[in-house]
Amino acid sequence: MDTMTKSRFFRLWLVLGSVFMILLIIVYWDNMGTAHLYLHTSLSRPHILQPFPSPKPGDGKYFTASIEEILEKLLSAHAKQNILLGRKVEQPSLLASSKPVLSNMEESVRGYDWSSHDAQQSLDPDRRQAERRSVLRGFCANSSFVFPAKERSFDDIPNYELNHLIVDDRHGVIYCYVPKVACTNWKRVMIVLSQSLSDQGTPYRDPLDIPREYVHNSSTHLTFNKFWRRYGKFSRHLMKVKLKKYTKFLFVRDPFVRLISAFRSKFELENEEFYQKFAIPMLKMYSNHTSLPKSVSEAFSAGLRVSFANFIQYLLDPHTEKLAPFNEHWRQVHRLCHPCQIDYDFVGKLETLDQDATQLLRLLKVDKLLQFPPSYRNRTASSWEEGWFAKIPLAWRQQLYKLYEADFVLFGYPKPENLLRD
Repeated sequence: MDTMTKSRFFRLWLVLGSVFMILLIIVYWDNMGTAHLYLHTSLSRPHILQPFPSPKPGDGKYFTASIEEILEKLLSAHAKQNILLGRKVEQPSLLASSKPVLSNMEESVRGYDWSSHDAQQSLDPDRRQAERRSVLRGFCANSSFVFPAKERSFDDIPNYELNHLIVDDRHGVIYCYVPKVACTNWKRVMIVLSQSLSDQGTPYRDPLDIPREYVHNSSTHLTFNKFWRRYGKFSRHLMKVKLKKYTKFLFVRDPFVRLISAFRSKFELENEEFYQKFAIPMLKMYSNHTSLPKSVSEAFSAGLRVSFANFIQYLLDPHTEKLAPFNEHWRQVHRLCHPCQIDYDFVGKLETLDQDATQLLRLLKVDKLLQFPPSYRNRTASSWEEGWFAKIPLAWRQQLYKLYEADFVLFGYPKPENLLRD
């Protein structure tokens, strides 16, 4: 046995030993530190979008590829054991029906605000999908179209910015959720598919049976930002493996309509969290209020509410993001889902939600398992834009468009010329 062969055997044993130690740490952490979660990795064969190139013995990356293969197999074996043991997030049973029941006010204001465009509805679904992906890829590849962070690689994206990518290893699916774009119901779908949540030991089968408060609980979902805690230095590598093999999708909507929907949901309803964190600073900064009620109910009773103009001022104020990044409900989609770093297989739109949901579930081969929850009638329609922006100064509207221009362009929404000129 020559020296080179011995060296290779030594390196292989070293890698296997390291992986074994990592698995021991994962098992310990999974049992002691994060017992409320279970390790998600595929049991069924995922939807493979494109095959991996076969490494050649002479290739300098051969050894790295071998590590990748060993790691993925070992992690899959560990996950399989966890799933077979039935380690799922158990939630307390509810006394009444757990289907969401909303008041008339909530139904008219919260996220059930689908709008439709007949021209888009009439297109062939496959052709429409191909056009959306073509537009997205084209502008991502266009060097003359520039926006912040466009040119960075996937490795350059900080871990905390990957918290919107939900993974279902059972069916090989990755969903990037965008608040105010039917994300509550798509999260419910992901819970049913991944079986990450159970009621009295039985996984949920109907998305609408899952209570809203559990849907938005971060511990319910496996997201990319959690990988580091589980896989350490191998986490980014494993993310790339899943991004290559899994079907990736997101849903978007007209950026200005999304802003109106976010404002209505968070500032027209009594929301204590958003009152304390956002409304009070906005009212002090942009409405010259020095003394404000301590609670949102007291503020509403006194007629003190954030106006839509206050909200736009807040978005345009350069000091806003010096304190903290935009809240996810009004953060740009390209900052939540990184569409120029991640090659999405399906781009859905709220404007064609029913058709897109049917097409996507069929693509994922899960249309026999569940149906997407039915949407409500139009609430925040794109035709409302002129009314909402009527009292917003033209200069502000133009600045706001610049702030969200990348979302308009990447996802094929027409520039709202009627709002951007006198």
